Amino acid sequence: MWLFFTLATTLIWGIAELFYKKGSYENEKYDHLRVCILVGAVMGIHAIFTLLTSDIVYNPMNLIMYLPVSLCYIVSMACSFFGIRFIEESLADPIENTAGAMCSLLCVIFLGESIPPMVWVAIAVITIGIMGVSKTENSAEVNRKQKLGKKLAIIAFAMPFCYAFIDALGSFLDIFFLEMETSPLIGVTVDNIELVANISYELTFAIVGLILFAFMKWKRVKFELAKQKDKTIAAICETAGQLTYVYAMSGNGAIAAPILSSVCVVSLLLSRIFLKEKLTKKQYLFISIIIAGILMLAVLEGE
Repeated sequence: MWLFFTLATTLIWGIAELFYKKGSYENEKYDHLRVCILVGAVMGIHAIFTLLTSDIVYNPMNLIMYLPVSLCYIVSMACSFFGIRFIEESLADPIENTAGAMCSLLCVIFLGESIPPMVWVAIAVITIGIMGVSKTENSAEVNRKQKLGKKLAIIAFAMPFCYAFIDALGSFLDIFFLEMETSPLIGVTVDNIELVANISYELTFAIVGLILFAFMKWKRVKFELAKQKDKTIAAICETAGQLTYVYAMSGNGAIAAPILSSVCVVSLLLSRIFLKEKLTKKQYLFISIIIAGILMLAVLEGE
């Protein structure tokens, strides 16, 4: 069953990325906040459902204890939601998926961990791909600066990188929070520590969503739920993917990880088919290099 859940997670998250982009509107200033609100609402509902249907005894103080990690994941997603208003999903998603490589580097820098030579090769491949993609931004074919203006073009293109780094920081912090010996989480066991962490994250996202909703009401920005169909589908897929991810990794994680890393390939294909996104030949070349590095890293880390 773990293979079924692995493939399901990859597809569901790929669909989520598709609908995030489909439901994003470049000219609406607070559109990315609408996505955050809907993701927070769906995650909050899922967290409450989990608490009501499981035997877990949840200490509300864990919301505070897990807050540094939760905020990393939430802020990284907000960066992604902002970026895809202006950047092709085919371009943004592979860059965002370099978070795993960045997390490995953080472990080397701050924990003094040593990593195998082939992992360094994978990181180098990813770096070459990123440098190549960055260079194409200044080409006449892309012409993003002329379309968006220099400042916004730079900020928009930086968002996938911000996501990757902040998400990597969250994953790095999770090394401490999800280990019984170092975790500050209260009332956890080896069996429920990941569930407690996920509930804390989802409840925190729900609270952030409520704050953002209040902010938009204060700014008198319209939030018509009936018009947020694509965003709602994306939010449901995001949360559903988290649920199937747990079951996917409970089986053969060494094989599941590389498959899950291919979500950026699924996202690229779906964006090309349904959103009709077209990149330049050079962009496709360097994105292929990034994806090859990501898959290589996932396979090596799963060994």
